Amino acid sequence: MRVLVLGGVRSGKSEHAEQLLAAHQTVRYLATGPTLSTDAEWSARVAGHRERRSDRYETVETVDVAAALRARPDVPVLVDDLGNWVAAQVDWDSDSDSAAQAVRLAGPLAELCASIGEHRADVVVVSPEVGLSLVPETPSGRLFQDLMGRTNQAVAAAVDDTVLLVAGRVVALGSAAPTPTRTRPAPAPVVAAAASTTGRPDAVSPADPTDAEVFEPIIPPDAQAAAAATARHGVLTKPPGSLGRLEALGTWVAACQGTCPPTPITAPTVVVFAGDHGVAAPDADGGSVSAFPQAVTAQMVANFVAGGAAVNVLARRLGATVRVEDIAVAADTDPTVSRYKVCRGSNDLRVTDAITLAQARQAVAAGRAIADELVDAGVDLLIAGDMGIGNTTPAAALVGVLAHEEPVLVVGRGTGIDDAGWIRKTAAIRDGMWRGRRVADDPLSLLAAIGGADLAAIAGFLAQAALRRTPVILDGMVVTAAALVADDLAPGAVEWWQAGHVSAEPAHALALHRLGLTPLLDLDMRLGEASGALVALPLVIAATDVLATMATFDEAGVSDA
Repeated sequence: MRVLVLGGVRSGKSEHAEQLLAAHQTVRYLATGPTLSTDAEWSARVAGHRERRSDRYETVETVDVAAALRARPDVPVLVDDLGNWVAAQVDWDSDSDSAAQAVRLAGPLAELCASIGEHRADVVVVSPEVGLSLVPETPSGRLFQDLMGRTNQAVAAAVDDTVLLVAGRVVALGSAAPTPTRTRPAPAPVVAAAASTTGRPDAVSPADPTDAEVFEPIIPPDAQAAAAATARHGVLTKPPGSLGRLEALGTWVAACQGTCPPTPITAPTVVVFAGDHGVAAPDADGGSVSAFPQAVTAQMVANFVAGGAAVNVLARRLGATVRVEDIAVAADTDPTVSRYKVCRGSNDLRVTDAITLAQARQAVAAGRAIADELVDAGVDLLIAGDMGIGNTTPAAALVGVLAHEEPVLVVGRGTGIDDAGWIRKTAAIRDGMWRGRRVADDPLSLLAAIGGADLAAIAGFLAQAALRRTPVILDGMVVTAAALVADDLAPGAVEWWQAGHVSAEPAHALALHRLGLTPLLDLDMRLGEASGALVALPLVIAATDVLATMATFDEAGVSDA
């Protein structure tokens, strides 16, 4: 959580800032104004602030806020306030020219904003909104207004949310999201099956994050087509119901396509979303929640591009195309796969939000744009995959929060961790769930708090596929965790999905149960990468072909008696 609290004099901004941090056992209070003064009224205000704060607060008197934030990046902090900070940065005696003083302020302001963005724990910053305060119409007063306005705009861009206090009432101003013209990329040709990357225009228009989490109502698959498919199964050359769930699967495809008989599936496409997670970084003892180092994520992305991973092997055999997207890899990757990159890894969900709300919106928008590109290019079935060292930890935390389960019931072995790693992972999931429960009813905030950019992009991708009436085969635990959030973002999206398999990760079965999905396969797989969904793909193709091309009793001249 990174919040800027604006307000005029006696607006209640400091009290509100303290309430935002009320859940923390320890809070650093960075006091930017003098705490010792011959001004009796000022001293009384300082005393009032102290009385309101409990023993949880550690007071630090400083105007070097950037250095103080970087000194203890894992401790929640309250900065009160930026008005005194601005006043301390300016040389009021030598030069009152606004342009010159703005130049003087630029360096410290950039450092301040950078340190806020780097802070791993919650940050709440209090600042005066000079438009609501009486500022004298003097050269110094006008200078202060100018510099304060610059400062507030810069800090608002560095935080997740900004609120305004007026007469003790909170007005949410939200995050500052860019608003370019909303465009849709031109349809891209579908490249031959099993290419490393596909369906990309040469130049990708930036995904517009404005209201990315807002979806139009999801239209369910066509009930009339489903009824026609059920009736057709009754006249095909087989005893009714003799193909079991394969018949229901074909009926689902027909309903998704809105026609019966359905059209054979010819352009299935996999998108592997890659991202790193701060929770996987080694601790002070060198231990991690993963058996593999974080560098493996970028190495595997290169392996996907080269066509050497399991997903590539399976896709080649099945005639599917593979596309790789670097959403949050903590390293540079091939420019062809990083066009929608949101950040270089997420933060450690144990102590702070994995990403900002603005980054979550950007990631959801990226997932939606990728789905749009592929649907516009003629893809008729989508599969989402994942790659990221440590990504089962945020995924398990999401499942735990949304399925209302305890950490010990959702934690798994992931990449094959030992008992010590399992204990670390359980503690990390517990800490993440504790933070995530506070925003469990807000899908975007939950993705930002404990998900990460790659999971947010998967959620956007899955929800947009449903909006675009395109069937999806879900893969393993990470993708299904994102699907839980996607169905909250776009209620009813789950009707457009099939569960390819159930993995060996405990949280996967819990998530599928929560979604009401029955997996097609159970092979004890836990690789991710869309491998389980690809193994299930032949079942979906076969179910479609049976309904589309199998002869009826009349056509074959076979008696149905």
